[in-house]
Amino acid sequence: AIIISFAPLYFITGMMGPYMAPMAFNVPVAVTVSTVVAFLVTPWLSYKLLKPAGTRAGGGVTGTGLYRIYAALLKPLFRSPARSWCLLFFVLLLCAAAMLLPAFQLVPLKLLPYDNKDEFQVVIDMPESTTLERTQGVAAELCGYLSGVAEVKDYTAFVGLPSPMDFNGMVRHYYLRDGAHYADIRVTLAERRHRSQQSHAMLLRLRRDLEAIAEEAGARIKLVEAPPGPPVISTIAVELYGEKATPYDALQQAAKALAARLEKEPFVVDVDTSVEDDQQKITFVPDREKAALSGISTEDIAMTVRLAGDGLVAGTMQIPDEVNPLPVVLRLPYEVRSSPNAVAALRVKGRPGITKIREKSGLRDAPQPIVPIGELGEVKRSLKDKAIYHKNLRPVAYVFADVAGRTPAEIVLDVSRDMNRPAGNGVALPVADRTYFNPGGGIPWTLPAGIRAVWDGEGEWGITLRVFRDLGIAFGVALLGIFLVLRIQTGLSAITGLIMLAIPLSIIGVMPGFWLLNHLGERAVDGFPNPVLFTATAMIGMIALAGIVVRNSLILVEFIHKGLRDGVALQEALLQAGAVRMRPIFLTAGTTLLGNMVITLDPVFSGLAWTIIFGIAASTLFTLVVIPVLYHLAYGKKPGHGLPSPRETEA
Repeated sequence: AIIISFAPLYFITGMMGPYMAPMAFNVPVAVTVSTVVAFLVTPWLSYKLLKPAGTRAGGGVTGTGLYRIYAALLKPLFRSPARSWCLLFFVLLLCAAAMLLPAFQLVPLKLLPYDNKDEFQVVIDMPESTTLERTQGVAAELCGYLSGVAEVKDYTAFVGLPSPMDFNGMVRHYYLRDGAHYADIRVTLAERRHRSQQSHAMLLRLRRDLEAIAEEAGARIKLVEAPPGPPVISTIAVELYGEKATPYDALQQAAKALAARLEKEPFVVDVDTSVEDDQQKITFVPDREKAALSGISTEDIAMTVRLAGDGLVAGTMQIPDEVNPLPVVLRLPYEVRSSPNAVAALRVKGRPGITKIREKSGLRDAPQPIVPIGELGEVKRSLKDKAIYHKNLRPVAYVFADVAGRTPAEIVLDVSRDMNRPAGNGVALPVADRTYFNPGGGIPWTLPAGIRAVWDGEGEWGITLRVFRDLGIAFGVALLGIFLVLRIQTGLSAITGLIMLAIPLSIIGVMPGFWLLNHLGERAVDGFPNPVLFTATAMIGMIALAGIVVRNSLILVEFIHKGLRDGVALQEALLQAGAVRMRPIFLTAGTTLLGNMVITLDPVFSGLAWTIIFGIAASTLFTLVVIPVLYHLAYGKKPGHGLPSPRETEA
């Protein structure tokens, strides 16, 4: 059953596939080897090491304290069918309540957990017309703040050029950040054993101070953590498409409107768009006729303007401390080259032999004229054209955002539901009052006609839908495979369904367990929530539970059938089976819990560990009560009491 539950993970599609495939291989191999050891090595060692036990007096299992406690608990339920049905109805209510906890956003759902890394990035975006010196000054201010953080070991700022590329940077296209208004600070933290907070909690603590410095300097920053799984271009990435006749300006305005709405959403940070800031373009348009009369070509004017602005490499310097030769650039100072009037005052020397002077003796070359550029044309001001993005040959505008304390699913559903809603009082609905049954933040917004927003494209929401879809399919395939295996073992479909009731019983422990974790300890950092998330690794734990928890109910039913074959009455067979298997069930559950307690220290796989811990604890307790009660209700008055006949067993 455990092998069948993990095998479908091999078929997870997309970028999450390589992360899931090793589990589909390693777990079946480990379980197979463990089974071989249990059947071959353990009996041989027991034969060699254990001494024969003497006969204990006391009347067998019925004389033990476990049997008396178990009988006192179940006999009242066996005697009264009404009490049995009340118990089952109560368990059903617990299952329904547990499944409703995520729907009421009491258990936050997210694809990937936050890892505890030793590094993070501060990505700086200045307005497009910002100079390199100004960008460097802002980066220096942020570095100055980081130098005072005790957990920061060192940092490196890359201004005007991209930092060394990693997997996350490749997906986010950080290698294209080459410009005077770009900067990137790589921060290295102290080792984990020397930090009291994990890296994600640290970023929540530092966020407000870093954002205040950036806002004062007119910059936009993003605090980027390396994800433990497949990276995305942004946690929230919205694609805006129009119709064939929709101008790109309309997409840009729609992106700004959506960005303004996201900025109003609680705990949404790092909001940005693919729309560039307005950049003034100054164009000098020469008057060709005037220039020709002065013996000046348009090429001479263009060369002078280019020399003043971009400069000219006049040579190189060989410095021993530098790896590469340093270029010597000749150009005007910044305060001169950035002023159109100062550039217009530059003088251009005309070419010799172009203009002539008529004299009595004939024509002679006129002196080379030196004319201010401003007299040879006019300066025109306009806005620089902005980049036009395409995806699959269609024009698209992007809106990016990140979350701090909430999950992408909550943001996507709340903001998308508010679109085109009637205007309200403008006050956002408190986050604690929102649910998946009635999403929306109460802040209406609209998009221009003919423009639609796609939320499941390049962000985490799209991968979340695909991964949880694949995990749901894998869970269904695992349940079907487990049913077929148990059906072959028991010979009866009804008994098989009874055994598999242990799987939904585990939900009673899983979801309330995560809810309880979010109410223990301090779950906020500097005003930002820091909840325990139910992630994809927790979902893998649910799939693993399907193969683990059926073991207890299967063995319990097997012992019930053994008692019935020995001629024991049904009630007595139910009590003896539970009393005999109670201690082994608790021991195996306890060893599983202790083994997973170590995994809870890992920030990535802690969700899997907590799922198994809470699921096994609840399933173990309820299996020992619900399975006997339901078995008694189903087969108490039937001939054979559910014991398969020899013909059915052979079939």
